[in-house]
Amino acid sequence: MFVRNAWYVAAWDDEIGRQPFARTILDEPIVMYRKEDGGIVALEDRCCHRFLPLSRGVLKGDHLQCGYHGMIYDGTGACVEIPWQVEIPSAARVRAYPVVERHRWVWIWMGAAEDADAETITDFHWLDDPDWGARGMRFDVGCDYRLIVENLLDLTHLAYVHSSTIGNAAVAEGADVTFERTKNDVTVTRWTIDQPPPPTYVKAGGFTGNVDRWQIIHFTPPGFVRLDVGACDTGTGAPEGRRKGGIRMRNLNAVTPESEKSTHYFWAQAHDFDVGNQAVTDMVFEQAKIAFIEDLAVFEAQQASIERDPETPMVNLSQDFGGIAARKIIERLAKAEMAAGLSTNG
Repeated sequence: MFVRNAWYVAAWDDEIGRQPFARTILDEPIVMYRKEDGGIVALEDRCCHRFLPLSRGVLKGDHLQCGYHGMIYDGTGACVEIPWQVEIPSAARVRAYPVVERHRWVWIWMGAAEDADAETITDFHWLDDPDWGARGMRFDVGCDYRLIVENLLDLTHLAYVHSSTIGNAAVAEGADVTFERTKNDVTVTRWTIDQPPPPTYVKAGGFTGNVDRWQIIHFTPPGFVRLDVGACDTGTGAPEGRRKGGIRMRNLNAVTPESEKSTHYFWAQAHDFDVGNQAVTDMVFEQAKIAFIEDLAVFEAQQASIERDPETPMVNLSQDFGGIAARKIIERLAKAEMAAGLSTNG
């Protein structure tokens, strides 16, 4: 189920250059490229003539030439030249998508272009904030994007899937959990008080005793989940807001559907300690990456199981509140678009 009147992350900024770049988003093939001034163009990846993907073409200055019959398109999607024909049919154009480059990500608007408002782009400033160190990547995942959203909103799985890095028994069995929901967002807050730190936190923070650990998870539609996570020595006032002297990180997630059963998963790990020390940034990233790869296997196994028996409903537990609430927000927005005549899938 897709929400189309929304911004999605289409790529990392360094993925797009002076070569046609293909990516499918919400089941729509898109070609992107940088103009000579560095601006980004995103077009429907299908020539209007005989439907060859335009990503198989070549750039001619700021224009894109189809690799089949040579039709040339500008950044608005209009055909501006047919090398062997003077007259250009009025219907000779492809769709152009609004694009914004922000916080090292390339954002694309998948709905009606006139509704695109860059001010509504979700804040991920930690990716390029000089007060934070950050590193990220993208995964191709063979699952419905909503499975990833649910996973991020229920961190009890850390104890069982990620015991070698960011999880331990305390995060599942000893956490104090609260939930908040507004019309268009969900927040799950988890506190684990006076418990042993997980392995990654020992490496990052050098903790020798128990810690007070927080995990504050914020979802905004259609697929953005930002986590404020960290720990301080127990009893030093972290629950009351005194969090200096420990470690604080941001886990940043932009979950972009490729299709109903596949997802572009953009993520990064940011930290506010030892900023400027690339070795620390790399260590934090690599530890998170291990955990994320463990999650990928879970997502794809879930998807395969769902496809074998799609009619059997899942049983919900108390910790599923965040994921259920996020699904309901997505469903409400998608149904509202369908009622307004904007197509959706899923």
